[in-house]
Amino acid sequence: MPDTWVVVGLDNGGTCNNATVLDASGEFLVDRLVETPSRVQEGPEVAVEALAEALEGILDVTATARTQVRAVGLDTPGPASADGVISSKGATNFPQPEWWGFDIRSALEDRLGLPVVYNNDGNAAALYAHHAHFGADAVRHSSISAIVGTGLGGGVVEAGQVVRGAAGMAGELGHVHIPMQGLLEDGQPLPVCNCGFGGDAESVASLTGIVKNLLPYWLTRFDGHELGAVGLADAAKLVRSHAEDGDPLALKVFEQQAMALGRLFTIAANFTDPSAYFIGGGVVETGPRFREWFLGKVSEHTVLREEQARVAAFALVPDLDMAGARGAAIAARDASGE
Repeated sequence: MPDTWVVVGLDNGGTCNNATVLDASGEFLVDRLVETPSRVQEGPEVAVEALAEALEGILDVTATARTQVRAVGLDTPGPASADGVISSKGATNFPQPEWWGFDIRSALEDRLGLPVVYNNDGNAAALYAHHAHFGADAVRHSSISAIVGTGLGGGVVEAGQVVRGAAGMAGELGHVHIPMQGLLEDGQPLPVCNCGFGGDAESVASLTGIVKNLLPYWLTRFDGHELGAVGLADAAKLVRSHAEDGDPLALKVFEQQAMALGRLFTIAANFTDPSAYFIGGGVVETGPRFREWFLGKVSEHTVLREEQARVAAFALVPDLDMAGARGAAIAARDASGE
């Protein structure tokens, strides 16, 4: 049992909350997922209570007294403000009208009677990747992380701190427009994002991009492919395992995703010139051979100046299933002045 203060990190998801504890020495007191139901589909009141239960549960698991908790870090999927107010139009995990414009950070703070520090889940994972990679030197470096999932999330970290922006929307990497010339095949339609943009990074580098844009095209180029015999949504979820097996269609899909991320990182290189570029999400929750192939393709398509290439690193977001909670805890620790 730790003998000084701790902070708790809570990662709120569509089905589960994951929790962790970070002590004053910088050690995480659990090295595994500790999940409880998030109950977000039952509305804000039930969901906030579920977060409180997640906190009590992780304190029990780590034999930590509640009086030792200095602050709580919370992350959720967006869109939400930098202060944890869910978008007035709702969000993927928060579709009911009761969630629209709901201040989840303040509600949890009131329920717990503890300071709560908020980040979106992409920023939290980015913050953890940065600190895990650079350790004690985190404050002397910058990084950018792209988290490829249903959409394309991520975060920008400068001098060890998440860049939030005036409205809390910095690091929305998915909606950065990228050049499509040379990425798309002749005759391949311009990909369209759910946000309404055409040709942004998420329209290619996301599961949604596979369903809406990439797979429909590539199935026309591989006539009779087995993925054409199932619905697009189901087929898209199978593309990753096919790619691990070396399937040519699947590799074409992921090569375009890697190229899109490389072009996104090329833009980032000219804005922030980061020390490291991180990739996370389902696209790299695979075997080592495919992970390294994909990361190599991203690096290959990231155009850096010679001086940048000498000092920049490309790496995977570590401990991805725990990265959100751990990043949330780091943010709470930093906000508490330690």
